[in-house]
Parts: sequence; structure tokens; C-alpha cells
Amino acid sequence: MDILSDLSRRASQAEVADVRIESTKIGFEANRLKSSQVEETAGLAVRVVKDGRLGFAASSDLAATDKLIANALESAAYGDRVPIVFPAPQPAPAVATYDPAIAEFPIPRLVEIGQQIVEMVLATEPEALVNVDLKRGVQRIGVRNQAGTDVSVRRSPLSIYVEASRVKGDDVLFVGDIAGATVWEEDYLAFVRRLTQLLEQAKRSAALRSGKMPVLFAPSGALMLGLPLMEGLNGKNVYARTSPMAGKVGEQLFDPKLTIADDPLLDGRFGSAAYDEEGVAHRRHVLVEQGVLRGFLYDLKTAALSGVESTGNGERSLFSAPQPSPTNLIFQPGPTPLADMIGGIKEGLLAVDALGLGQGNVISGAFSNSLSLAFKIENGEIVGRVKDVSLAGNVYELLRNVAAISRETEWVYASLSLPYVLLDGMNVVTKG
Repeated sequence: MDILSDLSRRASQAEVADVRIESTKIGFEANRLKSSQVEETAGLAVRVVKDGRLGFAASSDLAATDKLIANALESAAYGDRVPIVFPAPQPAPAVATYDPAIAEFPIPRLVEIGQQIVEMVLATEPEALVNVDLKRGVQRIGVRNQAGTDVSVRRSPLSIYVEASRVKGDDVLFVGDIAGATVWEEDYLAFVRRLTQLLEQAKRSAALRSGKMPVLFAPSGALMLGLPLMEGLNGKNVYARTSPMAGKVGEQLFDPKLTIADDPLLDGRFGSAAYDEEGVAHRRHVLVEQGVLRGFLYDLKTAALSGVESTGNGERSLFSAPQPSPTNLIFQPGPTPLADMIGGIKEGLLAVDALGLGQGNVISGAFSNSLSLAFKIENGEIVGRVKDVSLAGNVYELLRNVAAISRETEWVYASLSLPYVLLDGMNVVTKG
């Protein structure tokens, strides 16, 4: 008998997720090829609702369905009481998430790309140590439930992580980023060129005083501001009342220049798909509109607990139950050209990258980070790299008054689209 039919006879609700993932990984360490591996994961994850309680079980043994069913029912006997309702069939727009050009990528081509990246970095900074991780995958996640939903999402993610470091005495220079897509992009090395430009700019040094001054956050540096917001917009934290934004939908929390959306419908982007991994149809959600809080990101469970509908942000792995997660998080660009933003600064700081992101009490909005890469801006020009600089603040206070947001944006860490953000009068601390 079909596992879903068997589960549906024994529980009031049932869901079966068929997860199949194949990935090829190539790794370069300290400028040399170090590893190559191919992994395959396949299995079933089931959830049931029995007597109002939610149970979960998973197995990579596709033949052991009787044991899987027993485990799920036993889990439900001690599971959370959640008024969850698995979704009925929903139409969804077509989204490009699979490309045979990626799915059939041979290992020698991945190695060739890795070597090309190493050579690009060394051409700019011969003393750099370069690490590159390339991962090509083919993913298929099918979700069926007793309400009639039967959807399947097929994706071909390709991610390229690059980090370059250079150590001279006590001076450590570090740059890094991740590019990702599910449809082949001809200009796949654009982000590497950005990194080499930063390395070139870092060859000049500058001195900066401590004090209050304008700080221009590059897209990668803007993660210091974006990460606490991502946590605050997560429905799990909202339900737990740990998010500072809980209960404030409709309130003007930020500067009117700030608009944030979650958009899973962008062709080829790393977080895109027609459905989430609970079978809920994807759609674009505006979370912050001109500074006004409009909503949060929910999966089925956190939505049910909060008394709202799922936003289609359920993400899972084979052995982990779904959790709310952003897809492609878009910080909308502003009207100001980057050149004008830099040109208007008499003395200030360009914050490119930070150390220790995600550490500390992120959910509160507070951050305190040393910058791994920063530049001094003087009389409207970037004049050189500054070392031993740190920033601290709270995003919920800082983002109430934003001086400018750039017209230019960059994809950062594969699934975040961020502009340059200018904040006036931040406290900057430098050694000496």
C-alpha cells in the first residue's frame, strides 16, 4: 500500500516528502586543488497529525516504510499540539529553477573554474592564499498530503564560495563571498572581479580617527544591518515574542527609504522555486514598505501557532522538520547613485566586511563587530584601507534615519540583494 494512504488511515492528517539530492563538490585550499567528492541523499520524511499532536520521522531507507510510519505515529503521541492544516492543492507560477547546463556539469569543468578563480585573485594579490568551494547539485523534493497536494520542485543549484587572505606580520587582509544560481549565468565570475577590485584598493592604506562620522555600508557590509532584521522577521521568533518587531505590523519602524521583500519568483535565483518545501505556492511578500512593517515569514507550523496563513517559507532537509526561512531577500534600491553618495562625504568610512557576523544577541538588533575590510573616504574619494576598526549599534535605532540608499545593488551570499546604505553620525572606533 502507498505510504500516504496508510498514514491517512491512521492519522487525521498526513504528509510525505520525497527528498532526493545529488551534489558534486570541488575544493581548493591555499591555491591548490584539495578535494573532490560526489554525494547522493535520498529518503522519505513524513509528518502526521494524530489527536491534535504533530509527529515527524524520516529515513533514508526507502523500503522501510512500516518502520517509518510507526516512528511518525509514536512521535505524534508526544508531539506538540499544533492546529496545523496541510495545504490543499494550489496553483503556482512557473519559475525557472533547473538548467541541464548545470545539472550535467562535469567535474573537470568545475576544477577549471576553480583554477581560473585562483589565478584571477593571484594576478591581483600574488601573496594571497585562496580557498574556493564549488558545489553543483540536482535537487528534487516532492510533497504529497492527504488534502490532495502533490507537487514536485526540481532545482539545479550551483554555488561558488571564494575567500582570499593575506597575512603580513600582524596585518591580516581577508575578502570573501558566495555566488549562487540555479540557471547558468554567463558572467558567473562577476563577483570574483569585485573581490579582486577590493584587493587592489586595499594596497593603499590610510589613517582614520575614532569618532562620530558617516558610514557607508557596502552590500556585503550591510549584512551587519540585515542579519538582525532577518531574524526579527522570522515567524518562529515572532511567535516566541523574542523579535523586537512582534506585534508591530502596520507601525512605522524604519526610515521611509527602506523597503524589504521576500521574492521566490525570480528566475534562476538561488532561493527561487514555484512551491516551498511544504507544498505551499510561492509568492512575493513585502515585509517592510517605506519603513512600515507589513508582515513576517511563516511556515505552516509557526503560521498555525500564530493564527495566520503560511507565507510559503517552509524550508526542510531530509532529517529536519520544516522551519521558516527567507527565499531571496531583496532590499530595494534607492534613487541615489553610489558616486554621489561617496562624493558627498568629507570624512567617513566605507564598511565592506565584518568579522563575527551572527555572534552575540543578534535578535535584539544589537551588533558590535570589528571590520575585516574597510576604507577611508576623504573629500569624496576612497583614499585607502583602514585597519583595526570596529562598529557598534542597534539596527532598530540606526535604520530610523537613513541618509541615502544607492541605486546600485549586488547579490551577496547568493540569496540577498543589497544596496549601499549610508548612515550619518555613527560611532567609529579605531586603535591608536
